[in-house]
Amino acid sequence: MQQDKRLPHNGKEGLLFGSLIVTITVMLMTSYNVMLHTEHFTLETMWTILKIIPVMWIIAMILEGAIFGRLAESLTKKLTNDSSSFHKKVLLRIVFTVIGMSVAMTFVGDIIANGIHNEIFSNWLAHWPYNFAIVLIAEILLIQPLARQVMVKLHESKDRQAAIVR
Repeated sequence: MQQDKRLPHNGKEGLLFGSLIVTITVMLMTSYNVMLHTEHFTLETMWTILKIIPVMWIIAMILEGAIFGRLAESLTKKLTNDSSSFHKKVLLRIVFTVIGMSVAMTFVGDIIANGIHNEIFSNWLAHWPYNFAIVLIAEILLIQPLARQVMVKLHESKDRQAAIVR
């Protein structure tokens, strides 16, 4: 069976693919949410963003790999079949992953920024719709296409190397 060059073919490629997506998403959303709560972009703001990104990246990698990626894959398989288009499958997986990850990471971001407090749920209600919309648009238009292009280039490189060996 011919594997799609736009997707990972093994666990190592899957880790690269997922890491690329999570890295770009965490950088975008951490920057957005920190700058949302500051009056001016300063060196201190940049330093705050740089300190938060590694923590958010680790949490996002764990949540995506252990919970939301698997859940999104399962739901996508239930709503599609072998004849469903590549784009339908990818779009469903993006939507399901973004729903779960944005719900969880909006809570996580508030806890990291403000600790556990009485307004955590009201803050979540205020911020989640924006976080969801921004991530969904970014994933569909920028992040996922970029990650799939990296996979295509990786597979083309491997194919060229295999042709040389033959």
